[in-house]
Amino acid sequence: MNGLRVGVIGVGYLGQHHARIYESLPHARLVGVADLDSERCRIIGTRHQVQTFSDFRLMVQQVDAVSVAVPTSDHFSVAKECLAAGIHVLVEKPIASTVEEGRELVELARGEGLTLQVGHSERFNPIMELIRPRIKNPGFVECHRLAPFQPRGTDIDVVLDLMIHDLDIVLSFGLGKIRNVEAVGVAVLSPNIDFSNARIEFENGCVANLTASRVSTGYLRKLRLFQPDEYISVDYQTRRGILYRRVYGGEDQSTVKTEHLHGDNEEPLERELGAFIHAVRSGSRPLVSGEDGTASLELAHKVLAVIKAGESPVQDGADIAYSPRGDYSP
Repeated sequence: MNGLRVGVIGVGYLGQHHARIYESLPHARLVGVADLDSERCRIIGTRHQVQTFSDFRLMVQQVDAVSVAVPTSDHFSVAKECLAAGIHVLVEKPIASTVEEGRELVELARGEGLTLQVGHSERFNPIMELIRPRIKNPGFVECHRLAPFQPRGTDIDVVLDLMIHDLDIVLSFGLGKIRNVEAVGVAVLSPNIDFSNARIEFENGCVANLTASRVSTGYLRKLRLFQPDEYISVDYQTRRGILYRRVYGGEDQSTVKTEHLHGDNEEPLERELGAFIHAVRSGSRPLVSGEDGTASLELAHKVLAVIKAGESPVQDGADIAYSPRGDYSP
């Protein structure tokens, strides 16, 4: 049976879907799943008729690549052991708990000649493939990411849980150095920050305003972008976008043209895992590299630092090391 031998470490809420999708990908072969919860591991292993492991180190000996979908606090230690064993890694976002850990994973992967991809799935949303070529010179970007409260994920602040998706998207637009970061955050139903708003100024004049909440009455995932002669609105959930563009006519006349865009129905996670397999097989740079994942983590920690300081904003001309790329197509 051909295909890259893959395994999933951590088969909870998200990891179970990694296993499901890997089983269906044409160039991948799901070999096994690993989880400290033996019963959960048995259920997912039986579902896909693959081996189960209570110790991921035993599974690593039998695979070429893995998805790491364990709790954030364990991302670094698990990913590091896999890379050290010569295994390609897709680690769920955020890449690690600290920027220093993220950088260490990047250096390890580079030194071993291995693929390290970070699971920022929104970059693989089909609507972004249609929208990204339209983004030219944004002056203002607004992101809203709201969700009802649930205990899962509350071990980290909402900035690292939800907002980091939008930080990654904004950084991928290649807006350059950051001039200023202002932010507020509130712990509502958990010991950590459940609601946050951040205002990020770039040296080129663009401002990004991001709101993330996990104490909302419903789900909302939207992007709005304003640039000369054009306004773009994106709904990640419906995978639809609307463009309002000013069209110039003769004699100083102009009209507004409306364009509706519809992304296809392919699951973003399926595109993400397909991109990972493609990067491993081809030796190409992944769409969301370890460097990119570390850049979004660094900005997330800047936001958290401002919130926790509760005083003057960060003004350090930070140049987040990010390499904007187009959306993946194999």
